Amino acid sequence: MTSPRPASRVLSRGDTASFWFFVVAGVAIAIWAVVRSIANIAAAVPNRDVRVAAPFLDTVAQAPLGPDGAPVPVELTGGVITAPSLPPASLGALFIAEGLFAAVVVTVVTLLLLLTSDILRGRIFSRRNTGLVSAAGVVTLVGFAGVPFFQNMVANGAIAYLSDRTFDRGAVQLIDVPSLIGIAFVAGLAGTVFAVGDRLQRDTEGLV
Repeated sequence: MTSPRPASRVLSRGDTASFWFFVVAGVAIAIWAVVRSIANIAAAVPNRDVRVAAPFLDTVAQAPLGPDGAPVPVELTGGVITAPSLPPASLGALFIAEGLFAAVVVTVVTLLLLLTSDILRGRIFSRRNTGLVSAAGVVTLVGFAGVPFFQNMVANGAIAYLSDRTFDRGAVQLIDVPSLIGIAFVAGLAGTVFAVGDRLQRDTEGLV
């Protein structure tokens, strides 16, 4: 097995500084995600006056945008509602959504920090790093699809409670499909680049 090359032969000082900035930013993002989720869960635990973000489709509301605050019809695409309480299933979905969000962010940051650690040691392309990049992409996709799914369950419960199940939001798109496809493409491309780089590096080392 070939030893990693010294980082000084692979990265410039500017590159190294950029990666260390990435490390600090990653840790800060992970801490923010955990604190955010804990705060949201703690606020919802009493199950009183729970604030819930909800997307809407073809829903018209009145806003004071006219002269002297006269109401004007506006079409809602999203809003925040306050439910006096949530059904148990919706409250559970809120906890799952927040826990999943924090878990996904922390996992992705951890995987990318492990990758950064290898790069700082001068080992860029390897099977381990290919696996780290691929795993980060998969976890991101899971979070991007899973978190909105559970958040929508929370919104459904809040609206059903407030309207006594008489309000229909319509077929609301839960997931930004183009963004999901973009993330999948970038993740696949990054995994392929690292896999090809690892293969070329091993082939080159075999010729030395």
